[in-house]
Amino acid sequence: MADTAEVATAAGSKDPSVGLKAVRSMRVLVERLEALQVQNARDQGWTWEQIAQQLGVTRQAVHKKYASGRGPLRRKD
Repeated sequence: MADTAEVATAAGSKDPSVGLKAVRSMRVLVERLEALQVQNARDQGWTWEQIAQQLGVTRQAVHKKYASGRGPLRRKD
């Protein structure tokens, strides 16, 4: 599912196979957007604490997810 409106409509489907596929698509989109914005914040000098406050999580959680070398922002050598 590529179109945002299509995904939003599909998420409300009575057919679980359609609705769950849409939920999966939204989850992937949210993860990508979060990673992008965390990277933007880090590039602008934000601390892990500042990022965590905005995301409503602990500093440790956001640091573990994005700074461990295993998360979505890991460097590809």
